[in-house]
Amino acid sequence: MPKTDYLNDPDAPRANALVVAVAVVVLDESGRVLLIRRSDNGYWALPGGAQDLGESTAQAAIREVSEETGIDVEIVGISGIYSNPRHVIAYDDGEVRQEFSICLRARPVGGSLRTSDESSQVDWVDPAELAERRIHPTMLLRIKHGLEAQEPYIG
Repeated sequence: MPKTDYLNDPDAPRANALVVAVAVVVLDESGRVLLIRRSDNGYWALPGGAQDLGESTAQAAIREVSEETGIDVEIVGISGIYSNPRHVIAYDDGEVRQEFSICLRARPVGGSLRTSDESSQVDWVDPAELAERRIHPTMLLRIKHGLEAQEPYIG
């Protein structure tokens, strides 16, 4: 379902949902980050999505990366928790979510790159090339925090 992100926009629709979501910073041995080009809005992003009932946050992260990229991962840490009430995501079905995303760090353990219904492209991206990609500011923040070796971000 197509989506539109609003950040600090006074004309943004009012949130009517809060959903636990995961995003995953996967770094390969060269320090490149795994990104997808989203099929719904064309932006480059970390793989991720909503956590399903009956699964842990780590299980959701592993599943989402595999589904969207073809890469199998092992979770190695937490990068941050993102819950900015001024960031809402509006879907074409009328749902407007307040941001709530847990961003984890992972390393690849198998699989091979492939696209999915949610990803029109999948690529390992050198951090120096991030500026060349169309990335929403909230996603770029997650990527930058994931590349930094520090305490998890909470905001």
